Amino acid sequence: MSKIQNIGVLTSGGDAPGMNAAIRAVVRGSLYYKLKVTGILRGYDGLINADFMPMDGKSVANIIQRGGTILKTARCDDFRTVEGRAKAYQNLVDNGIDALVVIGGDGTFTGADIFSQEYDFPIIGLPGTIDNDLEGTDLTIGYDTAINTVVNAVDKIRDTAESHDRLFIVEVMGRDSGLIALRSGIGVGAEAILIPEAKTTVSDLVYRIEHGRKDKASKIIVVAEGDEAGGAYNVGETLKKKFPHHDIRVSVLGHIQRGGKPSCMDRVLASRLGVAAVEGLLEGKSKVMVGQINKEIVFTPFAKAIKHIDAAQITPGWLRLAEILSL
Repeated sequence: MSKIQNIGVLTSGGDAPGMNAAIRAVVRGSLYYKLKVTGILRGYDGLINADFMPMDGKSVANIIQRGGTILKTARCDDFRTVEGRAKAYQNLVDNGIDALVVIGGDGTFTGADIFSQEYDFPIIGLPGTIDNDLEGTDLTIGYDTAINTVVNAVDKIRDTAESHDRLFIVEVMGRDSGLIALRSGIGVGAEAILIPEAKTTVSDLVYRIEHGRKDKASKIIVVAEGDEAGGAYNVGETLKKKFPHHDIRVSVLGHIQRGGKPSCMDRVLASRLGVAAVEGLLEGKSKVMVGQINKEIVFTPFAKAIKHIDAAQITPGWLRLAEILSL
């Protein structure tokens, strides 16, 4: 018989479409099992400052379609300290919170892992990040929406690129992971995709342009912000020097990739994982991230989940596909 009576839920790190759907699922899943739910505002900062609020079914009405997070999110350096985590734990005890569901990515789970080890406190994580860079789940909450946002934006850029015979270099998010650039680049028919995992040089890109089809009315190059080439502006400057006769433009999509209504896939994934987190806590699971692999719910230890996917396993086949389709 579980001793859990009150589950706290927070969102931390960068926001991702579908976080509200995940909060809704945690709240309604808890209520289904006759548990109390406490919302923690602004992530770990709210945990340290006891910025709590009770939640019920009405608290999460009409939010499944909303982007962002109603619980807000923030970075918190104090949670990195022993003193900060001690204060957070005392606040949980004082407010009768027995377990936590944390929604976020790599940094969120790193903090949760340390905290749960120190205090043996029940915590389960939900993978809420647009980067899709966590082990233990096929897709993270927000990734599907983010790549569709990129595809929609680049489709519009392609229209103007074709009208003016331009080469567009489009930078997308992905400081440590190129999965947004990779999938969206294939989806928009990009002529080249530059991602951190592939170590593609600007020289390789120059070769592709020099030896590619000359009759193309437009060219789209998708660059992940963390690529070794230095981002879209650096790539653009290099190409302008090499190809002064080309009309080269740069577009940085930026934070539009984090916003907007979550896709149906992200809403359903968040809903399923949110309920699974509550049920996992009641079954005694802790120090794990809940994910979905091959349509099945799985629980992965934080220490394994936060290790980024091995680039060697994901890039060669996808990049080969992109190269074939760009001819």
